[in-house]
Amino acid sequence: MPKYLFHGTYTPEGMRGVIKEGGTSRRDAVAKLAKSVGGNLESFHFAFGNDSFYVIVDMPDNEAAAATSMTVGAAGAASVSTVVLLTPEEVDRAAKKSVTYRAPGT
Repeated sequence: MPKYLFHGTYTPEGMRGVIKEGGTSRRDAVAKLAKSVGGNLESFHFAFGNDSFYVIVDMPDNEAAAATSMTVGAAGAASVSTVVLLTPEEVDRAAKKSVTYRAPGT
């Protein structure tokens, strides 16, 4: 199953919710969200800096990942970005693909 990294920042209202309900409650809510689209939560971490959280999930496909990202963003308590993660084996297969490409100006 493909893996995705969701990372983002809580709004002030979203962070108030985390403070009120706790970090484990947020992790459990994200696990339930992933399961609702046929996925599985691998890890959930809070962070300092530009992002408030980093979440890695297994999801069945890009549509499930997009639906998740859109739903979280539309809720308004966090902004979220999605990164498709590749295994080393997938990179090996990609490296063996023949691609026709012309760089700009060449």
